[in-house]
Amino acid sequence: SLSLSLSLSLSLCLSLSRSLSFFLSSLAYLKLPSPFPLSSLCCLDDDPMQPVTQDETVSVGGTVTLTCRVTESDNSSLQWSNTAQQTLYFGEKRALRDNRIQLHQSTGTELSITIGDIQLSDEGEYTCSIFTMPVRTARATVTVLGVPGKPQISGYEDAVQEGGKVTLTCTSSGSKPPAKLHWYRDQKELTGRPDVVESNPGEPTYTVISELTLTVGRSDDNALIACAVDHPSLAHGDKGSEQRIRVLFTPDVTIQPESDLPREGGKFHLQCIANGNPEPISYVWQKKDGELPPLAKVDGSVLRFEMLNKSDNGMYLCQADNGIGKVQGQYTLLVQDPTAMSTSSGVDHAVIGGVVAVIVFILLCLLIVLGRYLIRHKGTYLTHEAKGSDDAPDADTAIINAEGGHSGAEDKKEYFI
Repeated sequence: SLSLSLSLSLSLCLSLSRSLSFFLSSLAYLKLPSPFPLSSLCCLDDDPMQPVTQDETVSVGGTVTLTCRVTESDNSSLQWSNTAQQTLYFGEKRALRDNRIQLHQSTGTELSITIGDIQLSDEGEYTCSIFTMPVRTARATVTVLGVPGKPQISGYEDAVQEGGKVTLTCTSSGSKPPAKLHWYRDQKELTGRPDVVESNPGEPTYTVISELTLTVGRSDDNALIACAVDHPSLAHGDKGSEQRIRVLFTPDVTIQPESDLPREGGKFHLQCIANGNPEPISYVWQKKDGELPPLAKVDGSVLRFEMLNKSDNGMYLCQADNGIGKVQGQYTLLVQDPTAMSTSSGVDHAVIGGVVAVIVFILLCLLIVLGRYLIRHKGTYLTHEAKGSDDAPDADTAIINAEGGHSGAEDKKEYFI
């Protein structure tokens, strides 16, 4: 009787357990609220049947993979639900008709799905459930980044005169979280005003605005000003805009002579070189403290001398006008004699003379060294015939004393008849 009672009790418990499990599974599948909190049924953290997920971050238009795993399986099915608690996949079975959602992998211990073409509305908590007794769940938060649009630069309309100011405005919309804007001039970062962040009505995105004010000089003419967007959804330098600015300034004037040696009687000309923005529109030639020579002709930026004369000597002035301002350059003309050598020729002769002097110096040094060497190795040589000749009273005696050079030697005489 006791054995029968225990058997019936065990059967009843198993039946109730299966019924409750089926009931909870049905509620979850039909998306109906549970009559008691599921958290009260959760097991310990080391429960091998507890699902494990992880949070994901993805940019708008990208694809995210949601993975749910358990350590052990009792053949219970895993299920993914979206932020509205709509079932996406129940095991290998698709529950929601959305072609963006695809099954990635389904096994007894894992259920992975992908969601493509992610939109901002897809952000939120996704739930993974396993229908055991009790039902176990895990949540994964999907964060969707709003990709900022290409920045637009405004505020520049026309060229600015040297010393003036230009204010540029950079605007980028659609970022989430708000993007940051940076200004650059030829790859060098500039400091603008702090970014202004505005929320977009009806959207979880933001519009960011930045301003840059520059006091321009002639070195800024044709400079490239860039505005770049910094955002987690973008690689560095992915999006940016550029604006080239023009600066108006008075010209710089220099006078370039045809040669460095203007000779009397020859032709000669001076070139007035002026750099400005805009380009000079007129040139005026003058001679300081006098009038231009009769044989000098003005040809725009060039002053031509058909035949130079010593009377042409003096200071010549060229004034260039580009509408922004007038600037004057000067050149002093000194006419040389027809036989005068050019500066370059003089330099050449000086170089040649220096080389010759060095060679002569080297030769003298060699001769001195050679002479000293010969003097040190020179010997003194006396012949036998010369011995005793220094003390002889006459030539015959010297010859007699010199023969043999030894005392007691036999005298030899030769007579001529």
